[in-house]
Amino acid sequence: MSKEKLTEREAGSYSPLTLAFLGDSVYDTLVREFLLRRANMPASKLHSIKIRLVCAEFQSEAYELISEHLDERELSVLKRGRNATGNTVPKHADAIQYRRATALECLFGYLYLIGSFDRISELFDLIINSVSDEEINLNS
Repeated sequence: MSKEKLTEREAGSYSPLTLAFLGDSVYDTLVREFLLRRANMPASKLHSIKIRLVCAEFQSEAYELISEHLDERELSVLKRGRNATGNTVPKHADAIQYRRATALECLFGYLYLIGSFDRISELFDLIINSVSDEEINLNS
């Protein structure tokens, strides 16, 4: 895996949906690692829990949670992602939720490309610490 950093300008030259393509994977990996470290359980159970944390509805809530903690540059990337036009909206989410989820993924992709791994961790911690064990059934 290449971890060669891009400049903010280089990373900003990618379309928001392209950044979201990468950010989806970054976010998904963080969720998987979090679940694995918190609960030793069958992969099928981990997958079921993971789905709840990577769905558009949850990511839309995460968007709201982190937006007040972003600097001007990060907020700009988030807004670019939110305003990106895609062709599809999943059946289980409305258009606003989907756009916010895309924005969150866009930001994570951007931060990954510029090598802001500590910042990714900070933002992910804000998101994941807002979730109780009961909400995601880690103890069942």
